Amino acid sequence: MAEDRAPEVRLGVALLCHSRLQTAARIAQIWADGGAEVMIHVDAKADPQEFTAMQATLSAHPNIHFSTRRACNWGRFDLVQATQDAATTLMALVPEVSHVFLASGSCLPLRPVAELVEYLRAHPGYDFIESVAVDDVFWAIGGLNEERFTRYFPFDWRKQRKLFDRSLDWQRRMGITRRQPKRLVPHLGSQWWCLTRQTLTAILNDSRRAEFDRFFRLSWIPDESYFQSLARLHSQHVESRSLTLSRFDHLGKPYLLYDDHVQMLEESGSFVARKIWHGAEKLMQHFPQASAEGQAGREPDPSRIERMLSRATTLRRSGRPGLYMQSRFPRQYHEHGKTAAGYAVLQGFAQLIPGFEEWLAARVDADVHGHLFAPGGAEFAGRADLGPGALPSNPKLRDYDPERFLSSLVRVTERMQVFQFGPGDSQALNWFMATDPNARLMVVTGAWLVPLYHSDLPFDQLRRIAAKMQHAETEQFRVLNSRWLRARVKLWDLAEFAARPADVVSTALSQLDLGIGEIDDLPPMLEFSGIGAFLQRMRNAGLRPELTGHFPPTDPASQQRQQS
Repeated sequence: MAEDRAPEVRLGVALLCHSRLQTAARIAQIWADGGAEVMIHVDAKADPQEFTAMQATLSAHPNIHFSTRRACNWGRFDLVQATQDAATTLMALVPEVSHVFLASGSCLPLRPVAELVEYLRAHPGYDFIESVAVDDVFWAIGGLNEERFTRYFPFDWRKQRKLFDRSLDWQRRMGITRRQPKRLVPHLGSQWWCLTRQTLTAILNDSRRAEFDRFFRLSWIPDESYFQSLARLHSQHVESRSLTLSRFDHLGKPYLLYDDHVQMLEESGSFVARKIWHGAEKLMQHFPQASAEGQAGREPDPSRIERMLSRATTLRRSGRPGLYMQSRFPRQYHEHGKTAAGYAVLQGFAQLIPGFEEWLAARVDADVHGHLFAPGGAEFAGRADLGPGALPSNPKLRDYDPERFLSSLVRVTERMQVFQFGPGDSQALNWFMATDPNARLMVVTGAWLVPLYHSDLPFDQLRRIAAKMQHAETEQFRVLNSRWLRARVKLWDLAEFAARPADVVSTALSQLDLGIGEIDDLPPMLEFSGIGAFLQRMRNAGLRPELTGHFPPTDPASQQRQQS
């Protein structure tokens, strides 16, 4: 009995080119040097001098040929006709061709042509063409899936955009739909495929080809559906995937591959990659790269580069948390994240405990600042004029965009940022911080009253300041109790702090994950005696103190102070 022999494979490549023809010529040489028969279609709109130079460069290659030129437009049937012409001419010129691989002048072979031939020999009768029923397509970009076959598209999307949109809107309003050819089930997929001679011949010689051509001529982007649909009528085995690595961003534009993608392209195991940047000399010189010994028959596995591109798309659409830049400035409430990492806002502690800022800075691995939003300017740690990332302390520059000021501060350093806050500071960021999951606000309400009480200002002036501070703190308190709150917030009133200061400080710092244990060495605090009488005097003057908690108004020490 004669031994079964693997079918003979002779690879033909239909190469569609429209620009940068010298780069396309180098690609054609790679295919031809690998043993493939190459049929090149050059867009009739290409530069004549470039085309002449391309012909001269490739004239010495006996297995590189040129098909009849057509003027091609994006999304039009011209591209399908150019493919039909190139494939028909190729198979007529070289009857031995068993497979036709469709590629462009920017598709770079990553593995030797011999490995692709062996792969096709190991999969006899397989047509490698991505072909997904239109009802199951969710990745088509541009909003048209079924409608690209049920409406008429006589106008060019790029050159006649207004007519394109008006025509489509008119058809929708009038309920106009097209009749599809019988037995044809529309499918979509990548433009780049590899078909057997048997399938491709059946498509090109189909007795209903004129009917199919008329239908797809007025469809939208037919190069993504013509062969993908007709292969389902004629192929014995459709392998619904492309052997060309080609991915698109969220706008429908193909990703460009550069020199720094060498390693990922090697790991992908793909036979061909699109779209190569014309200046990627390292890629052009490095590929095609033979597989390691024993790996020549490995399956393409572009999962890593697909994950990378997926992450890139996500980052481009939603951004990295806390990163704001000119090229991707998010709309309000649509950003991926307000800030890049956790930060702490301590309100009231520095007012009640002089030296608290320095005490805390000596005990934690964090940047501990003063009042970053003080009216006189940002009080960076050490009172430097420039903070992390060269952020200025100048209040005009800071207040031009305080949200970006804070998000930049959090992002530019790996250390946690801790700063003091109070009702005397700018209140522009109250909602921003309250709705930021990275914010941790530890607030002692009414703390501003104690340093005010210990000042030597006239009482009338104290009352005016107190009224202003209380109004600002009341508005902030309303924000911190909003149902939109997403920050981690802990509130104490002044009376609670006065009753157990060490416990409050310990609880607050434990919420910040700063690694501080038991606290038994707090710096001296301001004196609280007399606060009750001071609050009562404010009430008697017509100001009702809020958010301070209860202090007895009759304290002998306070009475003595008030009478002095």
